[in-house]
Amino acid sequence: MQGIEISNKIISFLTFLPMFLISITVHEFSHAILANKLGDDTAKKMGRLTLNPFKHADIIGTLVMPLASFASGIALIGWAKPVPIDRSKFKNRLLDDAVVSFAGPLSNFLLAVIFFIFFMVFYRASASAYVVNLLWYGVFFNVFLFAFNLLPVPPLDGVHILYDIFPNKVTARLIGIGFYGSIILLFLIYSPLWGFFMDLINYILKVFLSIAGL
Repeated sequence: MQGIEISNKIISFLTFLPMFLISITVHEFSHAILANKLGDDTAKKMGRLTLNPFKHADIIGTLVMPLASFASGIALIGWAKPVPIDRSKFKNRLLDDAVVSFAGPLSNFLLAVIFFIFFMVFYRASASAYVVNLLWYGVFFNVFLFAFNLLPVPPLDGVHILYDIFPNKVTARLIGIGFYGSIILLFLIYSPLWGFFMDLINYILKVFLSIAGL
């Protein structure tokens, strides 16, 4: 039984890893390319305007933490290196910053749509179960990243979007809480509130399936 459990964890990790790398790479690349188009070439100068996942990978967040999560069975925790943004280079700081901040989550939603199209094609063609499950995981994971990154908690994109829409002392202080934002996120993940968030994710996925008639 233990061997089967280990085997299932390995299969789960091999399903997760490619989608994780694709999703975080496209997310960070989207921030970088929009920032560059709007006047901030900081990410480009630092080699982050690329779809090379190794340029966006963080040893702890992209490798160690996901491996530890799968090995221990706790909630998945992982991240990429944030793309450096110099908002002082934007012509319209608030509007441009909102666009750049939203570019990451939006890219994940678009990826979810793309993966879902391939999922439907392979599902109806009775393709390999692994391929079908891999594509469905891509849909789930990118819907998750879309919604999660819009939460108005540092260091997520949602807090910048909130400040850009409602610039005031309260939202400015919220951006500045730094490390405490990560503590808030951990509290959220391990609190009953997380169930409501996952209900939202499942609702979005049901909408996808209903569109496909599945």
